[in-house]
Amino acid sequence: MSVAISIQGVSKDFRIPGSKRRLRAVDNLNLEIDQASIFGLLGPNGSGKSTTIKMALGLIRPSEGRCEILGKSSLEPSARMGIGYLPEAPYFQRFLTGRELLRYFGKLSGLPNSNLQDRVDMLLAKVGLDDAGDRRVGGYSKGMLQRIGLAQAMIGDPEILILDEPTAGVDPIGAADIASIIRELRDEGRTVLLCSHLLSQVETICDRAAIMVKGKLALEGSVDSLTSTSEWSSICIDGLTTEGREKLEALAEEAGFEISTPRRSLEELFLELSKRGGDRK
Repeated sequence: MSVAISIQGVSKDFRIPGSKRRLRAVDNLNLEIDQASIFGLLGPNGSGKSTTIKMALGLIRPSEGRCEILGKSSLEPSARMGIGYLPEAPYFQRFLTGRELLRYFGKLSGLPNSNLQDRVDMLLAKVGLDDAGDRRVGGYSKGMLQRIGLAQAMIGDPEILILDEPTAGVDPIGAADIASIIRELRDEGRTVLLCSHLLSQVETICDRAAIMVKGKLALEGSVDSLTSTSEWSSICIDGLTTEGREKLEALAEEAGFEISTPRRSLEELFLELSKRGGDRK
């Protein structure tokens, strides 16, 4: 599989104001992100995620190492032509409507006028803002701003999307919608680099993930390999009767095994109740 984003031995130092000392925000980071995949970049605040994204985008220059986008240095403007970017806290011109905003970014992306309006309409519908496309962005909620931000990241039909906290401020139903869109992008052959503090979301939609701590790569691999453990296992038995359960529990206790009841997350319960109109069955 071809590599979409390559980060090779990258470090970044920042000068501390009023001091000769430097702060190392990213320390000798190596990552390869395959094409047509969803890659999660995780870590606590201050771990170097945003700095890594900015270097991958060519917005800041690494102190050491090299970032490549589809084989080109990220510092070359041509390398950024195929990237869509949603920053963590997007800020847009408040006087524009959602439709005008997408047209503006579409023209910046070089889309021809003949295709622009159809693409704007399609993306507004895709992110659930077709009814709010003619409202000013200044009146949008935080969740709506994230949705229009995702639409502007997709407006140029990019091969690679870099999304920094795309579901920040979005309700659980909206977050599920955005996760569905991200999967669709992957299925279309696009690459998505995703930063998120919603670990359940990353676990659900990402193919691979990396965890950064204090500027260094702590762990990287497929989501399955990162979440698997040899310390416990589970078995699902369909159609189990009360008598059968009692026998299994007796065998487990005799063998010294611990029995636990499966639980679902609050997010799953919220989505289930919302889809059923609040009626729990």
